[in-house]
Amino acid sequence: MCGIVGYVGHREAYPYLIEGLHKLEYRGYDSAGIALHSQQALLISKTAGKVAALEELIKSTDLSSTTGIGHTRWATHGVPSDYNAHPHSSQSGKLALVHNGIIENYASIKEELLKKGYVFKSETDSEVLLNFIEDIKINNDCPLEEAIRIALKRITGAYVILVLDQDTPDTIIAARKGSPLVIGIGQGEHFLGSDASPMLGHTKEVVYINDYELAIIRPDELILKNLGNEQVTPFIQQLDMELASIEKAGYPHFMLKEIVEQPKAIKDCLRGRVDADTHQITLSGLERVKDQLLSAHRIIIVACGTSWHAALLAEYWIEELCRIPVEVEYASEFRYRNPIIDKEDVIIAISQSGETADTLVALENAKQQGATIFGIVNVVGSSIARLSDSGIYTHAGPEIGVASTKAFTTQLVALLLFAIKLAQYKQKIAPEQAELLVRELQLIPQKTQEILDTQIETIKAIAYKYANARDFLYLGRGYNFPIALEGALKLKEISYIHAEGYPAAEMKHGPIALVDKNLPVLFIATKDKIHEKIISNMQEIKARSGQLISLVSRDDKLASSLSDDVIEIPEAHEIVAPILSTIPLQLLAYYIGIARGCDVDKPRNLAKSVTVE
Repeated sequence: MCGIVGYVGHREAYPYLIEGLHKLEYRGYDSAGIALHSQQALLISKTAGKVAALEELIKSTDLSSTTGIGHTRWATHGVPSDYNAHPHSSQSGKLALVHNGIIENYASIKEELLKKGYVFKSETDSEVLLNFIEDIKINNDCPLEEAIRIALKRITGAYVILVLDQDTPDTIIAARKGSPLVIGIGQGEHFLGSDASPMLGHTKEVVYINDYELAIIRPDELILKNLGNEQVTPFIQQLDMELASIEKAGYPHFMLKEIVEQPKAIKDCLRGRVDADTHQITLSGLERVKDQLLSAHRIIIVACGTSWHAALLAEYWIEELCRIPVEVEYASEFRYRNPIIDKEDVIIAISQSGETADTLVALENAKQQGATIFGIVNVVGSSIARLSDSGIYTHAGPEIGVASTKAFTTQLVALLLFAIKLAQYKQKIAPEQAELLVRELQLIPQKTQEILDTQIETIKAIAYKYANARDFLYLGRGYNFPIALEGALKLKEISYIHAEGYPAAEMKHGPIALVDKNLPVLFIATKDKIHEKIISNMQEIKARSGQLISLVSRDDKLASSLSDDVIEIPEAHEIVAPILSTIPLQLLAYYIGIARGCDVDKPRNLAKSVTVE
């Protein structure tokens, strides 16, 4: 969740820290702070609010230093406040720490420290961890590195920590378990971040730190060790991102930019995987685990949030095309309910960041039981990518807006490619049907651009018409049901309007009681083999005076005639059409959020990458 940055080198640290915090603010924006190693002392400045508030607080402060750490917070332990903001200082004032994660056994450790006379200035688990480290350092008369190693063997939970020691200039000590940390390699300098975005423009060489690794970072030295004090050789990778990809490029919000980028993102996801002439699919990630997929008794897909909706649609696709049982699980529930897993199962994990804490733990448990792990992630080198036996990168590019847009559509494209190719492996799909679906997929970027070119003004008008609604109902059948769920989630995230997604046929089993003249009901009513059924559901809403918005295939006169407002998309095969249906729902949520004055890039209480439970 929280964003962490650090710098040690030959230049002033503050400009990198503050720039990095701005780039990581999508991970949390309750409070922000920095700690600088300045003239054998630690300077700590922090405040509640966004990074801009921190800049205002310290604009007249002497910030000269070549070593520093910074933090932008998504609150877990303790309300957003100045005193709960990071960095925290130890009781002696000689250590400073920033932390992303949750220390689950902090209460028992805090009780021990209270008995020893420690006084705490915050409500956070992070301050407890820092004082625990200092207590070990003092009582064992050992270096900070050793004190951190001892402390981390005792704690349970997730963490990335960066620690400064007043007595050790030009050094940052870092460690991780469960939360991400990237170190950029420069000439006589090192850059640290929760992801690689802060270091774009500074270096192309990075090291992704693994769980249970501890790093000692100095200007000319990066030492990696495991918790057993054995040295580990850093694996240096080349970044393939460009600075322009994490800038707004003239758009008012990242969310709108990323919606508009979807034709390109989908092309990038298809590139190298679909032959434009032969319409053949090449997925090396599937080829590596082909035998396991062919012998699998079932496929289990684990995910959270928007990725769970992608998983639900994938269940429909894989069962339809491949004729293999599929189960879709919330990762947060799957990890705790003692599921029955064996070595004949294939577990697909879907995560934009590749760092989702619940999904990671679910995968670790499944891998211990012998299952094959297949990851579908966006971020190269992420934890899920490294844990998986094989997988597919979605190639959506960096997604800064908290509400997922292009990451979702590229997940769908990757999953449909997976389903078609697996169906071919299993000989469950006729060659002409496979070619038809691939041709339809190849047209998605063009049709997505068509929606963006023709429907934005219509959607904007609908958004302003319904911006003051208290509730929304999204309904769809078959392949469109998961898209109804996703549309409702987007509206909740961005506009704070209560919204529910429901199977249209289930409406009569409860939700129809909500329908009156004040309730907007959005139907995803594109043409498919059960189109007549959705028309009947629309008539039921119309008969009860509901305000009916329909998302329809172009020139669908019947559905349009029943509707108060209509959004059109190009016709597409019913298996592929849900990818197109997603785009207008993202735009609708965006413009309703704008009409209500919401911060659409940074919705309240949310963060981009959920790296804690």
